[in-house]
Amino acid sequence: MTTEFWQRQIGRATELAGAIGGASELLRFYQHLLSAQAQIYQYCTTQTASFSGELEQDLAMLKPAFTSILWAVEAAGPPQLVEQAQALKSASSEDVDRMLLTYWQEPSDTEFFAKGFLQPYGQFLTSRLPRLTIPNASTSERRCSSCGGKPQLSVLQNKEAGAESGNRDLMCAKCLSVWPFRRAVCANCGEEQPSKLAYFQSSTHDHVRVEACDTCKHYLKGVDLTRLGTAQPLVDEIVAAPLDLWATEHGYTKIELNLVGL
Repeated sequence: MTTEFWQRQIGRATELAGAIGGASELLRFYQHLLSAQAQIYQYCTTQTASFSGELEQDLAMLKPAFTSILWAVEAAGPPQLVEQAQALKSASSEDVDRMLLTYWQEPSDTEFFAKGFLQPYGQFLTSRLPRLTIPNASTSERRCSSCGGKPQLSVLQNKEAGAESGNRDLMCAKCLSVWPFRRAVCANCGEEQPSKLAYFQSSTHDHVRVEACDTCKHYLKGVDLTRLGTAQPLVDEIVAAPLDLWATEHGYTKIELNLVGL
């Protein structure tokens, strides 16, 4: 992945913000976040020779870019996040370090600032290293093969010309890398029985669907690029927020919340 990845996300968010009334405020906030993440990724490219691939060693060089996320939140974020961003500006360096290192070793989808800041760092590293050095990282096929993170979403796309059906990949919530995964299998518990797997989509976003499991009661959203090739999974997954409401009302829990908390 390169800076082009981030420009595609920003372009898609800009396009949809102008076309979708109800989600425009959320998408404009996400535009600011994506722009900040693009800046962080670009900053990482200037530190290539210095990074070791271990956050504890890289943090001193990486942390100057942290303010990009804080500025993005202050510019367009909801009041609660703005307040947290202002508090982080005055937090001690040790407290910020502790927050970032704790998230990196034990990711939580409620740690907004750490997740937003470290996604482009993780993406940058995994484009250059086959596997990151992270203590206790899971090696399950349902976790990212690079960093052990949970899947954020699934992507369906044709990887071979003339293929009748798309291949399924999972995208990591932690480092944004993708890895191949079987189509009719729960991405959380590995359930394979078709009768235990549920799907739901709406006509409003017919290229995005809920992929749920009645065994573990978890779900994620899948973006079908064979239906809409111009979609950008990170952005389109957020736009299809009404599907999360359907899943919640039916008793399912998302495997990993996205960056804006949906």
